[in-house]
Amino acid sequence: MDQLIPIVNKLQDVFSAIGQSPVNLPQIVVIGSQSSGKSSVLENIVGRDFLPRGSGIVTRRPLILQLYNSQSNLDETQLIGGESNVEWGEFLHIPGKKFKDFSEIRHEIERETDRLTGKNKGISNKTINLKIYSPHVLNLTLVDLPGVTKVPVGDQPIDIEEQIRDMCVEFISNPNSIILAVTSANTDLANSDALKLAREIDPAGDRTIGVLTKIDLMDEGTDALEMLQGRIISLRRGFVGVVNRSQADINNNVSIRDSLQKEQKFFQQHSAYRTVSSTMGTQYLSKTLNTILMHHIRDCLPEIKSKIGSMVTDLDQELTEMGSPTQSMSKTDLGGCLLHLISHFATNFSNSLDGRHNSPNGMEMQELYGGARIHYIFGEIFMKALRDVDPFDTLSDEDIRTTIRNANGPRQSLFVPEISFELLAKRQIKRLEQPGLQCVDLIFDELQRVASQCETMELSRFPELRDRVLEVVNKMLRTCLGPTQTMIQNLIHIELAYINTNHPDFIGGSRAVAQLMEKMQRDGGTNGSIMSSSTSTTVSNGPSAVNFDSAKSNGKNFSGEIAGNGVHLGRKSMGIDPRNSIVKLPQVPATMRPLEEPTDRERIETEIIKSLLASYFDIVRKNFLDLVPKSIMCFMVLHSQQNVQNELVSALYREDQLADLLQETSDIATRRSTCCEMRTLLQRALEIVNEVRDFNS
Repeated sequence: MDQLIPIVNKLQDVFSAIGQSPVNLPQIVVIGSQSSGKSSVLENIVGRDFLPRGSGIVTRRPLILQLYNSQSNLDETQLIGGESNVEWGEFLHIPGKKFKDFSEIRHEIERETDRLTGKNKGISNKTINLKIYSPHVLNLTLVDLPGVTKVPVGDQPIDIEEQIRDMCVEFISNPNSIILAVTSANTDLANSDALKLAREIDPAGDRTIGVLTKIDLMDEGTDALEMLQGRIISLRRGFVGVVNRSQADINNNVSIRDSLQKEQKFFQQHSAYRTVSSTMGTQYLSKTLNTILMHHIRDCLPEIKSKIGSMVTDLDQELTEMGSPTQSMSKTDLGGCLLHLISHFATNFSNSLDGRHNSPNGMEMQELYGGARIHYIFGEIFMKALRDVDPFDTLSDEDIRTTIRNANGPRQSLFVPEISFELLAKRQIKRLEQPGLQCVDLIFDELQRVASQCETMELSRFPELRDRVLEVVNKMLRTCLGPTQTMIQNLIHIELAYINTNHPDFIGGSRAVAQLMEKMQRDGGTNGSIMSSSTSTTVSNGPSAVNFDSAKSNGKNFSGEIAGNGVHLGRKSMGIDPRNSIVKLPQVPATMRPLEEPTDRERIETEIIKSLLASYFDIVRKNFLDLVPKSIMCFMVLHSQQNVQNELVSALYREDQLADLLQETSDIATRRSTCCEMRTLLQRALEIVNEVRDFNS
């Protein structure tokens, strides 16, 4: 257990070398207001004066203070002069140099702070790492942060309070940190800046320890017992009271060790604190922090080890994907590298369409990807849209009636003219062409999308090659686009070339008339009586062989319409002058339309044509829905899948182009160097963690 804190200290040093900590290390973070006595608490724990002093903000950079008990952590060869009672400090930024004079440690902290932040009282979140070896300290790691201030001084920015607060939040937000909140006992505890920050990040108080300073300076007749016992603010880890040196003691050069003895006597002799004196004072605080930190590290270390191992694995994978630098490769090696990249891309492209490739950014469980998107376009966009098409969209009853009249020519036909059905059927069939072509365009766009998403880390190393690969793939897809569009157009041309009224699923004229008669009889309207009494309908196998025999009709309801399916004019409408009986024909209109009100015969003819059109349109639509996806898959998707690798090799494998195509970006080279450095440090961190074999011992 005693070696756990030094282990974390080593990890802190390793991670400080890269300026960041990739894992949340267990540590004790000290926060407090500028006048709370925070620095005095730390000096009491160390037992030496070593922190900068003065007015305003003195601590302007985070100080990682690593305390080592020299008797338990070092052998004789590491001791200065072989003496175990010697104390000294070491800075991470000055490796190998031992500071035996603690005033020099103070000056070095000031110099290193000014080096980064200047002398204008500015702050920085870059840490200073300081090791202190002493036989009088317990193994401990503390992070001293700038004291919270309200008013900027000197050249400090006006938002200095916010900057310090953000820095404190950054450190105490680490879930593995213990918060040491330092507050003056002679102030209102409810207004403590340290406790406010701690409660904001740790509302339950599970990882916060309260430290009450200046207990000896409280007004006469008052004490901090209720605060220390958690009756005002409750913390799971409790409060510890301490007594720091007064300014007079500092001026009189009273040593910290002497002040610690005075502190112990104060708690033992004070009437309010006598009963709790064993849990008060700096020595108790040091032991408590040491115990808490050791147990906390023990609990966190397995997770830290697992995370570091996972990060090493991820870096290994990234380095593998980036591959070796190509600058020193021979032409043979460059050619092999190019073929490998092309093969990998082609495999990813094919697997993406077949559903065997992991989507980028882990989208497998979030959205459809690759071939699944193509299936969605076929089923949910193309097929659904065509199934919703009404066979009579853009086709009114008046249009049908006009087409029938035009098909009759100058005569009155006894049958519904077949040519009218074909004209109308072809017109509606043509409407399917554009949705089919739009589906081709959608799949074309989707294939381009898949190609752009198949870019691997290996390929991204070479921007020229990546651009050329996508250029070749897009060109190949465009060559597939024309034949696919032609095939879709040919599907429509095939349907227009021959209207197959003998199709087994086609309703035919006989069934169309029979269904119409049944409908009229069910409706019970006048048209039903007209159909049954005034006409004799003969239906052949064709859609147009519908014979209305009006010769047997004796009534006025239907015979007139069948006998003259034209424009009826009275004497007045024909322009007969009653005085001289001269007949004058009316003017011929520029645009002729049938009568405004259709005759009963025309209504029947229209209904029959609509029934035939609906039946035949459904047949053609069903064929189209089946053949369009098949055509697109054959001429575009499968063709690109099968030929992408050959196309890429044919277009890109040129010996004189290898060096240009395989030229890495500077970003990749920098990233490879960073990954190698990070991996080395993490491997070192893993070795450090592995020094502790049993986390529970």
